[in-house]
Amino acid sequence: MAEIGVVHGRFQILHLKHMEYLLAAKMRCSRLYIGITHPDDLYLGGLEADRHGIRKSDNPLTYLERYEMIHDALVDFGVRREEFEIVPFPITRPEYIFEYAPKDATYFMSVYDSWGEIKCEMLKSMGADVDVLWRKSEEEKGVTGTDVRTAIALGRDWQQMVPRTVYDYILKNGIDQRIKDNAVFTG
Repeated sequence: MAEIGVVHGRFQILHLKHMEYLLAAKMRCSRLYIGITHPDDLYLGGLEADRHGIRKSDNPLTYLERYEMIHDALVDFGVRREEFEIVPFPITRPEYIFEYAPKDATYFMSVYDSWGEIKCEMLKSMGADVDVLWRKSEEEKGVTGTDVRTAIALGRDWQQMVPRTVYDYILKNGIDQRIKDNAVFTG
């Protein structure tokens, strides 16, 4: 078991597959740092390979909102507060990552696409110890943040896709309406 682990993601709406990733990493370390990528608009679209960070509609939640949702969900799932930290994770400005996350940690990853592979290699090239929890195709990924945001925007049922605390938080803070108001559909 690693002493310190790090995971990262946009968590643009924390869903149950995110929880699977967070909890799988937490089972492998004593203390887990959860890095939130694209913590603000300064980090949107910073790397060409980052196709997720270029549209504001892909990133409707603030850093603080994501922080609070992650915190509440982990505590609700039984993770003790002293066993995790939540930090910014500037993946599009990798030279700053170790200003927020410990370099001597194990960096747990789930890889589904070329962007995941790029991030994995980027962290390795920076000297990070990377442990890939699983590699799956995008078809095997399951629920995504895009799925949740689309369901909200279209008025479909999305409660079963997210932790209970996230569902409550989204409704309490009017984030569902913000997503509906700012939805961008292409096709």
